[in-house]
Amino acid sequence: MRAAYASSLNPDSPLDGLVVGERPEPVARDGWRTVRVKAASLNHHDLWTLRGVGITTEKLPMILGCDAAGIDTATGAEVVVHSVISDEGWTGDETLDPKRSLLSERHQGSFAEFVSVPARNLVPKPAELSFAEAACLPTAWLTAYRMLFVNSGLRPGQTVLVQGSTGGVASACIGLARAAGLRVWATARSEAKQQAALSSGAHQAFASGAKLPERVDAVMETVGAATWSHSLKSLRPGGRVVISGATTGFAPPAELNRIFFLQLQVVGSTMGTKSELAKLIAFLQTTGLRPRIDRTVSLEEVGTALERMAAGELVGKIVVEP
Repeated sequence: MRAAYASSLNPDSPLDGLVVGERPEPVARDGWRTVRVKAASLNHHDLWTLRGVGITTEKLPMILGCDAAGIDTATGAEVVVHSVISDEGWTGDETLDPKRSLLSERHQGSFAEFVSVPARNLVPKPAELSFAEAACLPTAWLTAYRMLFVNSGLRPGQTVLVQGSTGGVASACIGLARAAGLRVWATARSEAKQQAALSSGAHQAFASGAKLPERVDAVMETVGAATWSHSLKSLRPGGRVVISGATTGFAPPAELNRIFFLQLQVVGSTMGTKSELAKLIAFLQTTGLRPRIDRTVSLEEVGTALERMAAGELVGKIVVEP
């Protein structure tokens, strides 16, 4: 089968290790299912994999891709793949399992014609969602859902600031927050991206680092070092910053004095559970909200698409259709 995979790891030039070529079709073990991939979507996790984060050379070659929507080959059902794979004996919140992994870390990923996953990781895809839309949900949109509705403590009518607003998780945060009745502010580096944030549902958009009209109740933070200080300065006393990533670096100044003096809360958030994925799908069915797709590419175009994502030259999600 055709697939896009990591053949080597390079922290400085990650795309050097990307290959698009033939790989063996997966053989489903007991309790697993093979899914014919109709669509997958790019995530920063794919670049981290190519850099060698969360994977060792012993696992190579490794097919990239965290999430997918497609056809369960055993039943013919249309499904969405929940990409957090917990230990077989684990019960409860999968994101808290110390032995958990994502597709493309220990198990071959979804940038391929077929992917094999535990049967418990399959969620029905409703007819209202296209395969491309459904493929955006398991990583970026599920991460945004958990940030907003599980970890932020926000209530309708409160104000949330979304940093780096045109990326996959950030644009999902904007759409979900607006649909849930929050006042949504966003930051972006250029006027064009600020306009894109407004078109995604933000009530107001500001330049990166700009002083806001007032302090906010919570900040959704996925950018990291470049925006961390601004996130803390933007919070009201007792406010909360929810962080699920750090695409510009993991080691900003901590500013502990600001955190303890203003009694700010810093909450980590990672992916989401299978039950939360089902609730996210129901939310989209109820509200009519849909993921914003920047473009759709073939497997042969994955390298160019990853370059575009790394440069921040996208609004929403890039979808791969094998």
